[in-house]
Amino acid sequence: MLGLKLPTDPRWVNIAEKNIDEILIDHAYCEQKAASNGISLIVQFPERTKLVDTMTEIVAEEWNHFERVLAELKKRGYNLGHKRSDEYAVRLGKLERKGGRIEQQLMDKLLISALIEARSCERFRLLSENITDESLKEFYYELMISEAGHYRTFLDLAKEYMPAETVKQRWEDLLQAEAEIISTLEIRGDRMH
Repeated sequence: MLGLKLPTDPRWVNIAEKNIDEILIDHAYCEQKAASNGISLIVQFPERTKLVDTMTEIVAEEWNHFERVLAELKKRGYNLGHKRSDEYAVRLGKLERKGGRIEQQLMDKLLISALIEARSCERFRLLSENITDESLKEFYYELMISEAGHYRTFLDLAKEYMPAETVKQRWEDLLQAEAEIISTLEIRGDRMH
């Protein structure tokens, strides 16, 4: 369903479970960045009413996710800790084409957002199916469903502003590039991506 070209290495979920405090901290920052990304899209493209309306809903959901992850951290006696650099997101961001038509730039931003949501959805599924903590299984299952919806929404929004065939071709190119990024990243138990 997600179209990802390279699945997450199965070892990741075992490493992540052994470092669940670090995963939760990184996850909290991922949710914060997702909310910030939505706000940024609203600020950059305020004249696109459908985008603004849709992003407003997503920002609220992502912030709710951030609050939920914070609650999970507190429940386990962990603090938020310091912000971490997200090499995955940084490298994806470099795929965004600069210059050219504003619609093309918007499409790239939306498709890169869709990629991040798709990878998060996949990782949440792995956690929900494989970790032993029953409350976190349910937590990550619920978030998986939400991320899948966000992934779909970003793809649909891209088709609002660019022809479907153009979006499809660019999506395929980005899926391939994302697989190459994933293949070169170290498997870490302190990172969601």
